[in-house]
Amino acid sequence: MAQVFETIMLLCFGASWPFNISKSLRSRTARGKSIYFEICIIVGYLCGVAGKIVGGNITYVLAVYLLDICMVSIDLALTLRNRRLDRLAEMEERI
Repeated sequence: MAQVFETIMLLCFGASWPFNISKSLRSRTARGKSIYFEICIIVGYLCGVAGKIVGGNITYVLAVYLLDICMVSIDLALTLRNRRLDRLAEMEERI
């Protein structure tokens, strides 16, 4: 039963990332986004994965962790891209 609750928690957390990814794609700006926050989220998920592996409790929950890591990584990559676009836009404004 604990794994069911862990999966629900991960799915609830993971449900927000597609919206973040979509917003990052549409807005094309990194304003209001924190790279450090996203890295902390990834590290937290990686610790969850490590806990599963070290504890020998490799189940379907691991796949949900990996899915969440992928989504946060995509959003992190978009944030980095958008920071670059922000810098380019600032440079163009100065010219």
